[in-house]
Amino acid sequence: MSGRGTQRRRGRRTDSTLAVAQGLGWFSIGLGLVEVLAPQALARGLGMRGHERLIASYGAREIATGIGILTARDPTPWIWGRVAGDALDLGTLATGLDGRNRQREKVGLALAAVAGVTLLDLLCGRALSARRSGRRLARHRDYSDRRGMPQPPEAMRGAARDFEIPRDFRTPEALRPWTSAA
Repeated sequence: MSGRGTQRRRGRRTDSTLAVAQGLGWFSIGLGLVEVLAPQALARGLGMRGHERLIASYGAREIATGIGILTARDPTPWIWGRVAGDALDLGTLATGLDGRNRQREKVGLALAAVAGVTLLDLLCGRALSARRSGRRLARHRDYSDRRGMPQPPEAMRGAARDFEIPRDFRTPEALRPWTSAA
C-alpha cells in the first residue's frame, strides 16, 4: 500500500470525525434550546417536576458546548465536555427511576437515548484525541510475529534439562505428602 493511499484514508477519517463533531455541536444546540425553552414540559413528561431549573441550566450548558464545538479550531475539549455533561444527564435521569414515578418507562427510554449519544460522544472524543496527538487508533495489537522466547527455538532446545528448582520454590518437608516406608 502506498503512503499516498494511507494519507487519503486518514484524511477521510479525520474529515468524517470532524463532521460527526459538527453534527454533535448542532445536536447540542438543538437539545439545549428545547431544555431552555420548555423545561416544564420535559420535567412533566419525565415525571420529574421540581427539576425545571436544573433542566434549563443543562440546556444552557448544551448550547454553550454546541457553540464551542462549532466555533473552536479544535473541538476535542468541547466533545469531552459533552461526555462530562452526558454523565450529569445520566445521573439526573437515574433519579427519575424512583418507584413512585409513573413516567419510569419514559425515563428509561431517555436514559437509553442519552447512553447512545454518550457512546457516540466517547467514540468521537477518542478519535479526535488520537488525531490531536498524531497517533492512529489501534483496534488491536498484532503480536503474530512474537513467540515469547528469548532465543530461537533451536538455541532453547534442551535448555531446561539441567534445571533445578530453586530452594525457596520447593515444597517444605512438613507439607509434602506422607508416604509409608513399607
